Amino acid sequence: MSADFWLSSGHHLLDRTPEGRLEITDDFLRAFLARPEIHPVEESCAAELALHRALLANPRADVTPERLAGLADPDARENYGIWLGFRDILVARPTLEEGYLALIRGGTGHVPPLFIEQLVHLILRGMLDGCDDPLRLRAAELLFRPQRVNLQDGGVLVADEETVEQRSRDGGFGSLGRLLAEAGTAPRGVDLDVMTKDNADAYWERSDRFDMVLEVGFPKPGLDALCRVLEQWVRHLLDVGVRIHPVQQISDERWVWHVGLDGEATAILNALYHGEEVDTARMARVLALFRLEFDDPAVMLPRVAGRPVYMAMAMTPDGKLRLKPQNLLVNLPLSNAGGSWN
Repeated sequence: MSADFWLSSGHHLLDRTPEGRLEITDDFLRAFLARPEIHPVEESCAAELALHRALLANPRADVTPERLAGLADPDARENYGIWLGFRDILVARPTLEEGYLALIRGGTGHVPPLFIEQLVHLILRGMLDGCDDPLRLRAAELLFRPQRVNLQDGGVLVADEETVEQRSRDGGFGSLGRLLAEAGTAPRGVDLDVMTKDNADAYWERSDRFDMVLEVGFPKPGLDALCRVLEQWVRHLLDVGVRIHPVQQISDERWVWHVGLDGEATAILNALYHGEEVDTARMARVLALFRLEFDDPAVMLPRVAGRPVYMAMAMTPDGKLRLKPQNLLVNLPLSNAGGSWN
């Protein structure tokens, strides 16, 4: 039996359906009310305090526009309005997965990216429950946590962006490191462990620290692990079987469909598909290419049935990688636009 992991996701606040989907609970909704954007502050008006108390008692309670307009602080009105819209979409669906699909298909609008990333974190935690492969879990982090990329000796190393920034500020010494920095004494540089077969088991006790580096160059095990996670992601949310494999280049005269796993990759693939010239520096930002094939071509749009879908992930000019897992759900050439969840 595998150990627990990603306690920070809040998965213990959710229920599970017999099919392994996630069900929203009142305690899960209450957790959002504790966030600093929503929780009252010393200056909060009586109307805001009363609204917060009412939602804590019943986090699914209807809130009229008139009651929302009665909040004195315009920021509070906006924050509550955003959260209530987000909440209403989620609770109107039987499962968290269906709520997430409704959000990404309808456009996330004013929903903070942090909320969407938290849903991805939760869905992945439920989807990977029982997984005994730390490499696969670390690869799954790419779907909900931005990464910093280091191209080293021909390898592609990714580290959690937030962790790198924190270690850069304090050198790994916490408050002591920050004091040294303020005093003009530079702490040591960022030093994170690269995940290997020998140290992979350490992931279980540090999964919520997000402090292990993953190598995702071709044909490293980390890249293969990411492929397996993406396959499971599509199957879990769309009920569609796919096979994903890394490739070194796209050599296909009948290239008919592609999906960028992030904004940078989407722009590069679009340019290549339309025959536009992509300079060497921009091409060097492509970290990986993939070939996706459907188990059953009958689920595809008839005009592309049986043909592969090419995918890519790429870093930004400043060396950041921010995957958008929703791209893989809304941009596949499915005949019914999304499998049995519609």
